[in-house]
Amino acid sequence: MKTSFGRFLEGFLGFRKAWWLEIKTNQPTCTYYFGPFDSEDEAESLKGGYIEDLEQEGATNIRTSIQRCSDPAQLTITEEWDSPFGGFTSPAFSGQP
Repeated sequence: MKTSFGRFLEGFLGFRKAWWLEIKTNQPTCTYYFGPFDSEDEAESLKGGYIEDLEQEGATNIRTSIQRCSDPAQLTITEEWDSPFGGFTSPAFSGQP
């Protein structure tokens, strides 16, 4: 378990890695990143809510993975051409407007 000082140094020096939930969908063709989380268990415990929201939005073939990594450059990545959010009015829980 890291101390607060250790977490501070990691962030200050740019070595901060956190737990992120990656969710990929086929319809729309999107990759979503949710986090950062302090632990893998925290990400796992919240995963169901994000999946449920995407299902309500009509997303299909939902696949998830939990990774410890640096902050992603984008929280929502879409390959859909018709709108910036692949037919959604806004990205679900992505932190983007």
